[in-house]
Order: sequence, then C-alpha cells, then structure tokens
Amino acid sequence: MITRRKFLTTSAVFGASLVARPDLAFSSGSAAGSLTAPLLYSGRGETLITFLHTNDTHSQIDPLPANDKLYPGKGGVARRATLVKRVREQNPNTLLIDGGDVFQGTPYFNFYKGEVEYKAMSEIGYDVGTLGNHEFDNGVEALASAMQFAKFDLVSANYDVRGTPLESKVKQYVVREIKGVRIGLFGLGISPVGLITPANFKGVTYRDPVVAAREVVRILRERERCSMVIAMTHLGYYPEPRGGAIGDSQVAAQVDGIDFIAGGHTHTFMEKPLSVKQPSGQETLVFQVGKSGIYLGRVDFAVRSVKIVGAAGRLLDLRDESLV
Repeated sequence: MITRRKFLTTSAVFGASLVARPDLAFSSGSAAGSLTAPLLYSGRGETLITFLHTNDTHSQIDPLPANDKLYPGKGGVARRATLVKRVREQNPNTLLIDGGDVFQGTPYFNFYKGEVEYKAMSEIGYDVGTLGNHEFDNGVEALASAMQFAKFDLVSANYDVRGTPLESKVKQYVVREIKGVRIGLFGLGISPVGLITPANFKGVTYRDPVVAAREVVRILRERERCSMVIAMTHLGYYPEPRGGAIGDSQVAAQVDGIDFIAGGHTHTFMEKPLSVKQPSGQETLVFQVGKSGIYLGRVDFAVRSVKIVGAAGRLLDLRDESLV
C-alpha cells in the first residue's frame, strides 16, 4: 500500500497559464499558494474540472537519490499519491492521466516487467493513460501481460492493435462524464521507426497521428457528444521541428476540437501550458512535465452549460520538503 503524508500548504508553485474569455475574470492562483488550491474562481455556477497529468515516469517508484545532480530527492509515487488525494479532496471533479513511457529506467522494470508501475498507478488512482515507445521494450505479449495490473484505461487512436494480444486491453478512446459534462479522452503514440525493435511491435500498425486525431475527435464530438476532448500523447514537443517531426504543437495546429494535450516523450520541462491555435482559431493547451515523476501537471477548466469558459494550468513541484 502506498503511504500518504501531509503536504505543507506553503509549498511553492511554479508558473501558471490562464486562458479565459474577456468577460470572465478568473485568477490563476498565487505562486506561494497551496499546491491543492484551485486555479480558477468565479462563484457564478461554473463546474470546475481538474486534470492532473504525468509523462515519462520511467519506473521511478522511489524518489530520485539524494546525490542526483539535478533533482536530488524529488518525486516518488508516495508523494504523488498524497498530492493527488489532496487535490481530489478539494475538487472531486478530477481526472488523473498519463502520457506514456511508464516503463524502463530502474530495476523495478528489469525485475518485475511493468507489474510494479501499473500497480502503483492503479493505487494512486489513475483514470486513463496512453502508450509510449518504452512500453514495448519487452514486446507486445509482455506488455499485454503487464496490463492485467492496470486498473485504469489505456488508449491509443493511432496504434492499431487489432489481432494482437493488446486488442482487448487498448481502446481507441474512452468517455467520462462529470457533472453532466461528457469528456472524451484518446491517446497518440510516436512512430516506432528507430525507437522500437520491429519484433517488439509485431502486429501493431502505426497510423499518422494527425489523421488519426482528426478521425477520433470527429467521433468524440459528433457520435459521443463530448463537450471536452483531451489527448494524451507520446509524440514530443518540438517548438522548431526538423525533418517533418510531428509533435504536440503540430497536432494542435492541424486538428480542430482538442481542448488539452497532455504530452510526453521529449522529457520537456514546461513551467506552464502553451496555447496553440487550431485551424478554426480556437485554442488547444499543450503541457508536458519533464520526466521521472518529479513534477505533476495541473490544468483546471471552468465549464458553464457544458461549454468551456476558462482554463488555467501550472506545474506542481514534488520536492522532498513538500511532505511531512
């Protein structure tokens, strides 16, 4: 069982980003405020929906060692569990999602083949995750075996897993409903070329993420009647892409209808979400929170009459002094 400990309410919070209509005056929160404090306040009947997200946790079950040169003592699944619990106590309308590469990086994966990682995520209370390239390090059958320990949904819209052991375990998308707001969640994975040994990806077909995203967003908006669409991606963040790289901001700029992309793969430490214009002129928030579970991302949406009227996000720092 993962232990729970109390967070100090004076813990520092990194930068926040706010997107709202001009007629709304939402606060993005104080930099010295509680880690669990909501980012939006209005008092006018909006539903506040919170997304907490991780990416590239890479089997980092324990905090990083004290002698780590960059992030000594940070992270650890016990601290993440404590913070998630506190946020959910403050706002029950919270979903916890992941952008892939849960596997590979410590002996936990070498010895237990993904069992520990998925059990820990289930214990913390993840709702939905997607697949990174390292999920295939031991092959498709080993991944399918590890998924028996995942008590949450795994989604991918551009990895076609039909006819493989993953077929009954990986969904194209899922829909959650919170306070009458239907939320569609889907995943996108990176091209396996040069990243995944072909034998370990056997039977899985990779599809263009932009094409796949357009298709699944249309399904979620029209057939599933979703008011919000959230993507968990393992594509990477490329502010100046080379060689035709397709990352989160490129998907956002080419696909209408995605409200938020929780990204992964490039281990990018973003201090706040980036706003990207869709072809329609609407905005998509893009956020990635580094690696190893050092940080937790938080994005709050204010929804009125099933329409988004404001959004704000920030980085939550799981420092060793944040818990007592």
